Amino acid sequence: MRRVDYYLTAVGRIRPGGNGSRLANGRRTAPALALAALLIGAALWRFFPGLFPQATQTAQPGARRPATPVAAEEARVEDFPVVLTGIGTVVPLATSIVKSQISGQLLEVNFVEGQMVKAGDLLAQVDARPYRHALAQNEAQLQRDLAILRNAERDLQRYRSVSSKVKYAVSTQQIDTQESLVSQYKGIVAIDEATVDAARLNVAYCRIMSLIDGRAGLRQVDPGNFVGPNDQNGVVVVTQLNPITVVFTIPENRLQPVLQRFRAGAKLGVAAFDHGHVVALAKGELFALDNQIDSSTGTVKLRARFANDDEKLYPNQFVNVDLVVETLRDAVTIPRAAVQGEAQNPFVFVIGPGDKVGVRRVTLGPSGDGRIVVEEGLKAKERVVTEGADNLRDGAVVSVPEPAPAGHEKRTTKSPAS
Repeated sequence: MRRVDYYLTAVGRIRPGGNGSRLANGRRTAPALALAALLIGAALWRFFPGLFPQATQTAQPGARRPATPVAAEEARVEDFPVVLTGIGTVVPLATSIVKSQISGQLLEVNFVEGQMVKAGDLLAQVDARPYRHALAQNEAQLQRDLAILRNAERDLQRYRSVSSKVKYAVSTQQIDTQESLVSQYKGIVAIDEATVDAARLNVAYCRIMSLIDGRAGLRQVDPGNFVGPNDQNGVVVVTQLNPITVVFTIPENRLQPVLQRFRAGAKLGVAAFDHGHVVALAKGELFALDNQIDSSTGTVKLRARFANDDEKLYPNQFVNVDLVVETLRDAVTIPRAAVQGEAQNPFVFVIGPGDKVGVRRVTLGPSGDGRIVVEEGLKAKERVVTEGADNLRDGAVVSVPEPAPAGHEKRTTKSPAS
């Protein structure tokens, strides 16, 4: 009896099948098995190379690895400035809020906004008529009391004259009383004189003057308004712009070198830069140090003074500050990018004979402008790797591209118009 095989189709029907169906299934599974075997073999060769000794020994024992391309630069000897960088604010040496010292109506404003003024220049005037009348009244009171004083002094002189010629003609008590009366009148006259001086001062205060040299700001009050000594904004603010100062901070652990140099009388140069620390605004020198450290920030305030003749520094302006503490003479310096490793164990790759690199431990000093001082471990003219050090190891061979000839650079940078 013939045997009939059945298999399930994709739609669930049972169809008869024979040897031809088995052969078709075998042809479909053979490529999948071959691909799986290939992937397993590749994984074993990648992670277990010891299982394939012949494959790992295909390279020749004496073959040389290709040179690693790097960028290099020679260590050079130069004078290196030790610079401390801080953040500061422009602070004028003097700022005067010009106020009226008396109460009254403002009659005139005698300045232009933004004008440069000198100490003693007239800025505004207050109505002086009430104060002139008060002065005249006090002067009249002084004249009256002076007349009374002179009359009392003449009476006292007569009493003394009569007493000296005729004994017992004038009693001693009468002379003492007259002397006391003269002293009393002298006190009254002194009060009157002080009152007159105060009245004259009030009249002078009607002319509002500038007390410092500087630039006048915007007008705070218009003529016709009532002004007085209690006005918070005053009439105008005058600010001294030249010279001017910058107050900035440095960390407390950097204070001692600055303090030693400043107390020794050294003039420490200071440069002020813009927000991006790119454009130099002014150059000056360190002027003063604060007498205490800010415990909340761990910084100390310093003040630098600038001539500011071009007025590039403006009050309350934010600036970056570079303080030159000292200049190291004949220091060995390299690019900051050449230093590898951690801060506690820095090293550099030094290119030796045959373009082989060696690891060199170095002792670093101050840094700035992309360069750093090497105090120990490196000599001048030795080449160090500045780029491409990530894949290097001790003894590796490197290739350094030759710099372009000077004549070629000139030809490539030459302007077509020339």
